[in-house]
Amino acid sequence: MSTMERARRRLKAHPMALDAALAAGVLVCMVAGSFADPHGRHGVSWSLRTPDGLSLLLMALGAAALAFRRRVPRTVLAFTGALSLVESATGDPRAPVAMSAVIALYTVASTTDRPTTWRVGLLTMTVLTGAAMLCGPLPWYAQENLAIFAWTGIGATAGDAVRSRRAFVQAIRERAERAERTREEEARRRVAEERLRIARDLHDVVAHHIALVNVQAGVAAHVMDKRPDQAKEALAHVREASRCALNELRATVGLLRQSGDPEAPTEPAPGLDRLDELVGTFRNAGLRVEVARTDHGTTLPAAVDLAAYRVIQEALTNVQKHAGTAAKAEVSVVRVGPHIEITVLDDGSGDTPPADSGGHGLLGMRERVTALRGTLTTGPRYGGGFRVHAILPVESRAGAEGEPG
Repeated sequence: MSTMERARRRLKAHPMALDAALAAGVLVCMVAGSFADPHGRHGVSWSLRTPDGLSLLLMALGAAALAFRRRVPRTVLAFTGALSLVESATGDPRAPVAMSAVIALYTVASTTDRPTTWRVGLLTMTVLTGAAMLCGPLPWYAQENLAIFAWTGIGATAGDAVRSRRAFVQAIRERAERAERTREEEARRRVAEERLRIARDLHDVVAHHIALVNVQAGVAAHVMDKRPDQAKEALAHVREASRCALNELRATVGLLRQSGDPEAPTEPAPGLDRLDELVGTFRNAGLRVEVARTDHGTTLPAAVDLAAYRVIQEALTNVQKHAGTAAKAEVSVVRVGPHIEITVLDDGSGDTPPADSGGHGLLGMRERVTALRGTLTTGPRYGGGFRVHAILPVESRAGAEGEPG
């Protein structure tokens, strides 16, 4: 840090000392100017003259008042203006007491708004210049009178310019801080959304496969002694379900890797093209499932395809867990205009999964569908069973917004 920078920071930290130094400098300038006489007997000459005692007192009082210009700027302006009026009426020869009023006017203009600056500046210019022209010993057109008008105008203009620059710099700083806060909030929002999405995926994977493992393990334990072949088949299904669960968990957790980490997941996200495989796992667990599809030839966006798969997976998992052993499920996938409708019905007599039961299955489905601007309807069926109905847009959000209106 340079010496000038250190001095500037030290003065900013002690504004009273800075104002006292400014007052001393203004006093020196006023006293030095009071000894010069531009109007000699033989034309323009710069011979020395001696100011009277009253002028020296007025200059000292005006300079001393400037030490308080930051605390009470308008009071200091009124005080220094009054001193200038007294000097204009009594000073002969004239002393530059108005210099202190110019500094005070600059302070007021730099600390207030523009309308106030205009009012105060015009009032100060008019009063001081009028008093100098009407009451002073010099002719009204003397250059000293015109100099008072010019210097008061310069003081007000300079103060207003400094205030405008400070406001501009402050606005830029606030805009930068606001943009920084917005970026941080956006980053936190995206992190929260990503955590929620990964949590939904983990819930879907774990709930589905663990439910199948639980069912098949129960079957194996039930028939182990009497029908070992069927128990062996059930254990094979347990092994297959656990292997699939591990693979999907590995792929989901792999999303948390850094970009440069090895062994990043390369398996694509599941979609409706794997619906038969999904339904087969439930059929192997003993659930009767029928599938009806009229969406052949429809290409879905990746997010919509994954959401449709997860909705069916979670709905069938709920059927497996809550509908009872004799339940039958029906899955339909229908293309209706710009949407695709997913419906999962069951006729089970077991407990239906209420939305406020503490689980995250129905909530996760609703969040996943709502994120794609779709709708999800769930509830008990008349006569028994449960119904899950999802409507998803076929067009992705980016594609829909990019099409011409």
